[in-house]
Amino acid sequence: MKRAVRALAGTRPLPALALALTLVAGGFAVRAGQDWYDAAHDDRAAYAGQRDAALAAGEQAVQNLNTLDHRDVNRGLDLWESSTTGELHEQLTTGRTEFAEQVKAAKTVTTARVLSGAVTELDDRAGRARVLVALRVTVKADDGAKTDKDSRMLGELTRTDGRWKLSALGQAPVGGTSDG
Repeated sequence: MKRAVRALAGTRPLPALALALTLVAGGFAVRAGQDWYDAAHDDRAAYAGQRDAALAAGEQAVQNLNTLDHRDVNRGLDLWESSTTGELHEQLTTGRTEFAEQVKAAKTVTTARVLSGAVTELDDRAGRARVLVALRVTVKADDGAKTDKDSRMLGELTRTDGRWKLSALGQAPVGGTSDG
């Protein structure tokens, strides 16, 4: 019996425990590495990133196109042009001189603030998206009178040189129809 007690006392449980803990830690490290790899190569994460980029660019562009100060109209119109592409861009550049004269004559300052926005469609491969943006537009006349107007805008975006830009913009329909 004393021999058995001495034999048990002579065994070293520390190396076995260290080996077991090393194996468990290694298993966790392998699992964490696999999860990281899966997340880094997940198409859904890339799609969500493009959606977020399209929304941010769309909101900013809609805000830009609803903000203009008669005291620095050229700077504002430059911002409009840098926010757009395609047919919308062509329309803005073609009518720029006449529009600038109208804004200077009206002596208005228009500012917009985005209230909310959403991507309604996204075709990441084709580089096209649609956004719905709600905003509050404040128009301040030269005499100090101010008016606020809430509106909803529908924008179409096209990815150009890696950036999302507005290619179309229009008013969203408000309200519903009733058959009453």
